[in-house]
Amino acid sequence: MMNIYVGNLPWSVKDDELRQLFTEFGDVSSANVIMDKFSGRSRGFGFVEMPDSLAAENAIKALNEKEVGGRNLRVNEAKPREERPQRRSKH
Repeated sequence: MMNIYVGNLPWSVKDDELRQLFTEFGDVSSANVIMDKFSGRSRGFGFVEMPDSLAAENAIKALNEKEVGGRNLRVNEAKPREERPQRRSKH
């Protein structure tokens, strides 16, 4: 199983279109465009999970820098999310 980060997405891309980009390389477990919780608009990036690591690597190589909707995608293996220190509010 590989989790893939897809950045620089056109604002119009939805989950289904993101999934479609990757299905030509193999099975896609999930495809999610990250949405802003306040505005409901795309934040311009998403994540795709593929069960076959080899297919995922082929997808990354083929889709990184590929132009979609006038923007060059940034595609790479997602890094585990780091714990960020809590911000202290200034009083």
